[in-house]
Amino acid sequence: MATIDEQFVEFIVKSLVGNPDAVSVKRTIDEKGVLLELSVAPDDLGRVIGKRGATAQSIRTLLRALGTKNDARYNLKIVDVGGESRERYNNQESSQSEEIEETKEEDTQQDEVSETEEKVEDVEESTDEPVEEEPDRLKKTRQELEDLDDLEI
Repeated sequence: MATIDEQFVEFIVKSLVGNPDAVSVKRTIDEKGVLLELSVAPDDLGRVIGKRGATAQSIRTLLRALGTKNDARYNLKIVDVGGESRERYNNQESSQSEEIEETKEEDTQQDEVSETEEKVEDVEESTDEPVEEEPDRLKKTRQELEDLDDLEI
């Protein structure tokens, strides 16, 4: 018969996961206290751990509260059983990484082409205009900026 701590963890986790039949809790006692090893289906592992381990930490906090009541120290270990879904997840992750890298390379190439086109346009513009007009343009731009600063909004 399962102890109250095993039943407690099992109840919480079964309410979280999509495959409650795959949930199992193994209890061992050692010098550090009671160790509860939780196993779930590979597809449900993310649900039990949660974002940045928030769900797992919450379960551990509840166990700590139960330990205070029962004068025991509980440790929860979530066992990764692996399996096909783990391999599928890793394969998806690596293919997504490759797609991201390809997109980054394409963006970089496009940026380089755009920069080159801009430089060519700048050179074309600068060759058509006399060099003496450059300071006049700067003066006009500075004057426009000063006029904008004077506006009350």
